Amino acid sequence: MFRFISLAIDIYFWLIVARVLLSFIRPRTYHPIIRFIYEVTEPLLSLCRRLLPGTVMNIDFSPLLAVIFLEVVRALLIALARSLM
Repeated sequence: MFRFISLAIDIYFWLIVARVLLSFIRPRTYHPIIRFIYEVTEPLLSLCRRLLPGTVMNIDFSPLLAVIFLEVVRALLIALARSLM
């Protein structure tokens, strides 16, 4: 159970990293893999963008906030899973 939780959050983390790297090269978004990355990560990143006051010098800090949020969720879910066992 713990491995599944960690694996799911790790995969989502790497999707966010891929999205950040893709933002530097601005690929065409019609490619299925790129579209998948954007569609999977956008719900969390858009929530983080709404929580942040705004961009600073055109830098989007929502991926950083999303990664912090994912780590907090991982810790809470693992603690909850351990308490149920």
